[in-house]
Amino acid sequence: MAVLKLFACVLLMVVATNANYSVYQTIEKIKADGFEAESHKVTTSDGYILEMHRIPHGRTNKDTTEDRPVVLAMHGFMSASQAFVMLGPEKSVAYNLADAGFDVWMGNARGTKSSRAHVSLNPDDAVQKYEFFDFSWEEIGMLDLPAMIDYILKTTGKDQLHYIGHSQGGTVLLVMASMLPEYNNKIASAHLLAGVGYQDYFPDEQLIQSASMTDVIYYTALQAGAVELFPPNSLQMLPDDIFQWPAYCLGNKNMQYMCQIFGISRITNNYNAATDQPGAALKQMAHYGQNIRDKLFRRYHYGAAGNQEKYGSELPPKYDLSKITTFVTMHYTLNDNLLDERDVLAMVADIPRAVARQVARTSFEHVDFVAAADAKELVTDYIIEEIKNASQENNFTDNDQVIVVDSPPTSAPGTDSSTEAPDDAASTPAPDDAPGGAGTMVLNVYLIVLSLYVVLK
Repeated sequence: MAVLKLFACVLLMVVATNANYSVYQTIEKIKADGFEAESHKVTTSDGYILEMHRIPHGRTNKDTTEDRPVVLAMHGFMSASQAFVMLGPEKSVAYNLADAGFDVWMGNARGTKSSRAHVSLNPDDAVQKYEFFDFSWEEIGMLDLPAMIDYILKTTGKDQLHYIGHSQGGTVLLVMASMLPEYNNKIASAHLLAGVGYQDYFPDEQLIQSASMTDVIYYTALQAGAVELFPPNSLQMLPDDIFQWPAYCLGNKNMQYMCQIFGISRITNNYNAATDQPGAALKQMAHYGQNIRDKLFRRYHYGAAGNQEKYGSELPPKYDLSKITTFVTMHYTLNDNLLDERDVLAMVADIPRAVARQVARTSFEHVDFVAAADAKELVTDYIIEEIKNASQENNFTDNDQVIVVDSPPTSAPGTDSSTEAPDDAASTPAPDDAPGGAGTMVLNVYLIVLSLYVVLK
């Protein structure tokens, strides 16, 4: 019964964020918004069949003979490619890039609704589902990303592409570039939007407490047959009275806190589009929870015996960011309750060629990189300019110092607006009434860990 309540609580929050939303398939939405759209499928070395969505050009620059830089955009946890088109033709990241002259590709990680397939495993089979969903974000970084990148480069005839990753989309780039350093040569530049990696200063104390129960929650769920977050049609199978979410939010202090973090009162229809039941493996959640608990960015912890068998050591190895040689810009915000500025700057210090860029609105939140109406002016326009200049190596820095670009996006990368990062840089708490934010909600694993913790407590 506890597990059923646990699952219902998680689903409760997703239903709250998806109320009154008419679901679009990504390809249909792109075409409806006036852009050309293509669907491509690639099979990973371990048999997962992934679907990618492509916008080959903008609305006006349709010359197919034009040489266009290629961009791959990768979504966050519990999200999918639609996150990059949900704001419509004028504000969405993917559309802005296409109209600026780029060939835009959007990935869908294994386990999402668009990539829930395998050459031999059936994710809906009671036995095979355990093997199908036995992956974390490490496999996405080490197997999905390389397959996507190789396919895109072969299809376009390019030697390199530019990468944009939001939240977990940043995590998987860090994994790939550190574990498979040969892929650094295939990335012309990487732009991580609240890219999650180091967890030494994770901002939210209650979520840290929740993460301490990660292993118990995960293995309890496995014993109950739960391996996937939000299987297809899972919401429709539950009774309506479970989802009287206003009563849940007002019912007790813990639920009030959880609903406040999810920002239910401030959720917009645009945000709903980014979180429409895309699906994920529970093991992705568990891996993040382990890293929050242990204050480390390292490989999945299987226990001493399991680690010895898999890694040859009792503890899982850390990801070595010093092996990342591609140019990396880490965009971050002070109002992110899932990623602390000090962790961002520590990652930048360890990556040989990287800069950190603070968004020039203090109320900007974790999910706002893909969900806020002003993300174009505050983030995307800067990325477009940075990609256009990426071939000029002096726009980046070999890390003698950490650079924080805190000016509005009208300033080009590497201008005089750059300042040296303070030694005691710290995050500020998120205001309760932060204007214009879409909220840090279901896209992030930590909130799901909290919801599980509240029910089990």
